[in-house]
Amino acid sequence: MRLYYIRHGLTDWNATGRLQGHHDVPINAMGRAQAARSADILDYVSSPLVRARETMEIVRATLGLAPTRYGVDSRLTEIGFGDWEGLTYPEVMQREPDIVAKREGNKWLFLPPGGENYQQVAERVAAWYATLERATVVCAHGGTGRALIAALDVAPPEEAVHRDIDQGVVYVFEKNRLTCYD
Repeated sequence: MRLYYIRHGLTDWNATGRLQGHHDVPINAMGRAQAARSADILDYVSSPLVRARETMEIVRATLGLAPTRYGVDSRLTEIGFGDWEGLTYPEVMQREPDIVAKREGNKWLFLPPGGENYQQVAERVAAWYATLERATVVCAHGGTGRALIAALDVAPPEEAVHRDIDQGVVYVFEKNRLTCYD
């Protein structure tokens, strides 16, 4: 299990080399500044879509963080389904059965009418990922998660598009590996 460990901020006793042990010594002004900096070590960023932003705000509030103090990046927006948005999959199949079979034949490169394909999404999330300078907490979507799986070489594109990206869990991307915490 990944553990983020923070040592307490500086105390006056630390500064003078005193052994503190079980003595309950408060942190000093420098220690308070160090504690505040620790809160900023992780970045938080969300897709601009309201479902992702609301999720991020609930997560941050639950952690005792300012709910709206996070970044927003449009490159994390969900894959665009174009003319299909708002329809159920059975409705799409009824309207365009041939095009759905084509999509299933190559889901990675399939371009829905007026939408985008996973390759395009992978390019934009990879461009976003390349800008990261430190550990980041992200709130986005199933399609962007699948694209990120391929872009970060966790799985090849033809596998990535079929991966389940569940809700109500936390995924950690690290060194070509994806771990789910639930």
